[in-house]
Amino acid sequence: MATAAEYGHNSWELSVQVDQREGDEGMKFKLRVKGDLHVGGLMLKLVEKIKAPQDWSDHAIWWEKRSCWLLKTHWTLDKYGVQADADLRYTPQHKPLCIQLPNMKTIRLPVSFSCVVFKAVAEICKALNIRRSEELSLLKLPDDQKKKKKKDKGPESVFDEILNMDMAGGIYCSLGLYSKTMTPTYDPDSGSPASSTSLWFGENPVTACQPNLPQEELAKLFKPLTMEDKAAINAGWLDSSRSLMEQGIQENDRLLLRFKYHCFFDLNPKYDAVRITQLYEQARWAILLEEIDCTEEEMLMFASLQYHICKLTLSTEPLTNSNEPEIDEVEAALSNLESTLEGRNADKILEDITDIPKLEDTLKLFRPKRLTLKPYKEYWFVFRDTTISYYKNKESANKEPIEQLHLRGCEVIPDVNVTEKKFGLKLLMPAADGMNEVYIRCDNETQYAKWKAACILASKGKTMAYSSYRTEVKNIQSFLQMKSLAPPPGQAAPDVESMEMKAECFVSPRYARKYKTKQLTTRILEALHNISQLSLMEAKMRFIQAWQSLPEFGIKYYIVRFRGSKKDELLGISYNRLIRIDMSTGLLVTTWRFSNIKQWNVNWEIKQVNNVLQTTL
Repeated sequence: MATAAEYGHNSWELSVQVDQREGDEGMKFKLRVKGDLHVGGLMLKLVEKIKAPQDWSDHAIWWEKRSCWLLKTHWTLDKYGVQADADLRYTPQHKPLCIQLPNMKTIRLPVSFSCVVFKAVAEICKALNIRRSEELSLLKLPDDQKKKKKKDKGPESVFDEILNMDMAGGIYCSLGLYSKTMTPTYDPDSGSPASSTSLWFGENPVTACQPNLPQEELAKLFKPLTMEDKAAINAGWLDSSRSLMEQGIQENDRLLLRFKYHCFFDLNPKYDAVRITQLYEQARWAILLEEIDCTEEEMLMFASLQYHICKLTLSTEPLTNSNEPEIDEVEAALSNLESTLEGRNADKILEDITDIPKLEDTLKLFRPKRLTLKPYKEYWFVFRDTTISYYKNKESANKEPIEQLHLRGCEVIPDVNVTEKKFGLKLLMPAADGMNEVYIRCDNETQYAKWKAACILASKGKTMAYSSYRTEVKNIQSFLQMKSLAPPPGQAAPDVESMEMKAECFVSPRYARKYKTKQLTTRILEALHNISQLSLMEAKMRFIQAWQSLPEFGIKYYIVRFRGSKKDELLGISYNRLIRIDMSTGLLVTTWRFSNIKQWNVNWEIKQVNNVLQTTL
């Protein structure tokens, strides 16, 4: 019982629930406190009253009613607004969380529920040896998708295994610590330096690829059939500026760790074995579940890469460095830096200055917004610096051009079908009211590679004088060769009968229904000839690059309502633009490039975003 003197000093009884161990419901304690008592003093009084021999350093106070953590221990109860009716909880900040990785494997590890999600993702990536954690975020599944998974438990059994990561002996020790300096360790058998993360940590479940599922099981998985379905999924991204508990996440809940911001910086096979594998897995499931559209030719290319990667993954040959030449780490880093900074030989500098690069050729052009009976028409095109000028014919090239296309800040989208000999480019040109579309058609692969490489550099403000132009041309030609389904000349056709392949496992259900198994196997094996010499890591990188080249790559859809409109619309957000889409028809209304937006602000009270576009481009 409190004395009358204690009641006279504005003190009151505060109820605090204490969680001592995992799974423990906790016990309630009552403390007599004053408003000027700071949070650290409250925690000290609480521990003294519990009298339990336990490490309380990870515990903090959570206020359920206000949905906030009392982490500023120097603040008083009055400053936080804690009164006698407050129901506080003294609970561990790190709690177990089930996280499904892009390769569909689920791990259970302790995560901080008190820090913001951005820092929590950084902790998770540090435990999994994934660099560039800012590219990833946590995704919460929609309720209707959870109900669907509970009904269809057939395929979920494939992904039911949960890998536990303990905190015994320190922070996340079960899969190995992440090296901030990326200093290589040494192989215990041979004593040689281990130059890859896959060797640093030995058998790591997060570097393993999930096996392909049969079509009957793949069909039971959730597939976003419409843009509204995709928008419903994207609505589940957690707020990076708030903690997990502030967003209603409880311990042992299941969240998805996914690459959210599709700008992948510095993908290095030497240090990013886990990151590249998880990127490949996210791309693979996006293709198989038809989350992103691709043509039949592209689907067969993706299928051949998957088959090649599966074959190399199941290979019994051990991963060693015996075939790698010994190179000096410093020399390799300097060479990489030199190529990154566009370093060139001194004797070519004068030649590059005096010689102005220029492309001239006959191409076909089409503007969809202009009414014409003949969609494509031939013109004489001249590409100089970052501008395309086109004329009626070659003889009129000395006169004023019909039009000039300034490519700085434009978007280059391929429109290619190698089988049908269709080599086109779609250019989205910045304009005051959005984007203007221009279609250009080339005659052959060589012409297409040169013009596309020039357009890509020009969109970044670079000219063909850059040394990376030739490399870009070679990469485009290599990519076209990979998309070619015909075997190289002089090579025999594949023996389908002798190959053990479930071809329907490597394509989406739509294409599996379109072809018979034998036809599909033949076409996949024909495409395989162009990539059969790639190593495992090179094949994964090629798959990621092909995924990035798809027109819908990196676009996240959200359901919004614009000011003055009475119906919901879709807003597509990419790494370089905003896209307004009509929800009923799925047609594009307007596109805004981020480079053309002068300023923007958010009114959180009415949940509106306002932006101002540049009128001078």
